[in-house]
Amino acid sequence: MALALLYPPSRDRFLLQLRDDFPHILYPGHWGLFGGHLEAGEAPEAGLRRELQEEIGFVPPRLSPFRSTLQDSGRQHFFFHGLLTVPLTELELNEGQDLAWGTIADLEAGECWSPRLQQMRPIGTPHRSILLALHQDPALWLDD
Repeated sequence: MALALLYPPSRDRFLLQLRDDFPHILYPGHWGLFGGHLEAGEAPEAGLRRELQEEIGFVPPRLSPFRSTLQDSGRQHFFFHGLLTVPLTELELNEGQDLAWGTIADLEAGECWSPRLQQMRPIGTPHRSILLALHQDPALWLDD
């Protein structure tokens, strides 16, 4: 699985995806990250670029590896970070219920407002942890 930690030039927030309320998926109805499963033989960055194009119709010009983790399920998760250089209004939400900027305060609180649903929704624990980890290491953030 490859996931994107996307932020604006101001570096004061992160792009979040509100996952569908389907009970068969992990973290239904929670905020998470855009990205997804890799196809057989697909390199993590190539898979993430494909997923971002499918899910929001935008791929940052540059994605940098941030971290790779091995989950209890035995699946490896690859996290990349990059600069979101277009306004949210130019993104196409093709998967999930909503997209929004999550602020550091939202991450610390563990929940974020959904403009589309007009309600607070929780941020998935692993997504929240990885975003806070990147926030704590701003030397890694991209400038261009």
